[in-house]
Amino acid sequence: MNLQIDHKSPVPLHIQAEMLLRELIKDPEYIDGKLLPNEVELARRLAISRTTLRLAINKLVYEELLVRKKGVGTKVVTSKFSSKSKNWLSFSQEMKNRGIEVKNFELHVSWVVPEKSIMHFFDIKEDQKILKLERLRGKKDDPFVYFVSYFHPRIGLTGDEDFKRPLYEILEQDHHIIADLSQEEIDAKAANKFIADKLEINQGDPILSRKRFVYDQSGRPIEYNLGYYRAESFTYTVESRRDY
Repeated sequence: MNLQIDHKSPVPLHIQAEMLLRELIKDPEYIDGKLLPNEVELARRLAISRTTLRLAINKLVYEELLVRKKGVGTKVVTSKFSSKSKNWLSFSQEMKNRGIEVKNFELHVSWVVPEKSIMHFFDIKEDQKILKLERLRGKKDDPFVYFVSYFHPRIGLTGDEDFKRPLYEILEQDHHIIADLSQEEIDAKAANKFIADKLEINQGDPILSRKRFVYDQSGRPIEYNLGYYRAESFTYTVESRRDY
């Protein structure tokens, strides 16, 4: 996209920058999670000061079109309705709190070159392979969720870990990585044949799809997780408090 400010225009520079940013964030790459160019690079390309650029970015952050994460960068906010829960738990913790013993029906580990949205989330090279963990889980004789997790290579997972252990316990105890922040997206959709076979339902039956983005204490991405639940097995509880 050609980003150009008209320095002879009567329209203030920060307004022009804001208008260009509004067009830029419509680009599919940025909608899929790619970070915007850093402020130094963007200001140079627009031939404006960082202060002027920051006015434009702050406006879009205020409108919740962009989100800025310290040490990570600025990215487009997914334009979907979402509710923020007060707390989040791993699947093992969720089941433990309900008094349910978790069973792994399938567990697959592989090294893959991920699709672009995942590469952008992790900000890694296009040809870099990362660890992919797939698990079919549930209660005794009742598989009801299929998880697919991708991990940033920075963590140091080898694939030889005992993934029957709680995942975040492995990250913390074996790799000194603490999962601190989770951002989630929930969708209702129809099961494709692959997921239907895994969850022992009919193709086209309703499922809940949960996409989870997990960050460490420094705000760095560590896991990109996809979960596919049989609809009747999953309830998402949100606790909100009104601000006065």
